[in-house]
Amino acid sequence: MVPEPALPVDPPSGPGDPTTRGAGLSAPVVRRATEADVDAMAAQLAATFWDDPVTSHVFRRESRRPAALRAFFATQMRTDYLPFGGCYTTEGHTGSAIWAPAGKPLLTGVPAMLTMLPVLPYVWDRLPTTLRLLNLVESMHPHEPHWYLATLGTAVEMQGRGVGSALLQPVLSHCDAAGQPCYLESSKDRNVPFYRRHGFELVREVTLPDDGPPIWTMWREPRQPPD
Repeated sequence: MVPEPALPVDPPSGPGDPTTRGAGLSAPVVRRATEADVDAMAAQLAATFWDDPVTSHVFRRESRRPAALRAFFATQMRTDYLPFGGCYTTEGHTGSAIWAPAGKPLLTGVPAMLTMLPVLPYVWDRLPTTLRLLNLVESMHPHEPHWYLATLGTAVEMQGRGVGSALLQPVLSHCDAAGQPCYLESSKDRNVPFYRRHGFELVREVTLPDDGPPIWTMWREPRQPPD
């Protein structure tokens, strides 16, 4: 049996993320996203991931990529993540995090494709490649219950200011307290050290199908809360 999805996690009201302290920066205000945030978050993520190696491999036509990415992220949130309370954003939509709680059913095969119908026109000419990519990524998901970070993105002009770290904190703090692990795939090797600073460890590097780019799968065991 699949365990019931965890309840949504409210952002903590602490003094801020340690990566921003001493740097003259105040921690971004993170809150759980609602339906009213989806379009703004999708637009922000589309701009952030415009030149991402994986999205560039799937959405080859640059002229259509912004619209394709907006459709993808909006559909992803509305159909598969927002109902479980795992979407977070900041004031001003300078960043977005999309999590699947431990126990959330993983959409695969035909049901997954049906939820992504708004994206189909943008991948029709590369549908076999897209399906092989999705199947490979799904096959690598650990079977142990875990929180899955599907997407984390900071607006380009705000990168390096602690937004990504702040967006991670609500769920990482919850997982530490609840003793639950986390899993993600990074599409850029330069982001691997960032995730390592937050407790993730590299599992493996995998090359995507059809001369695709590599991705890096990472796993995080819960940290012991301080006494």
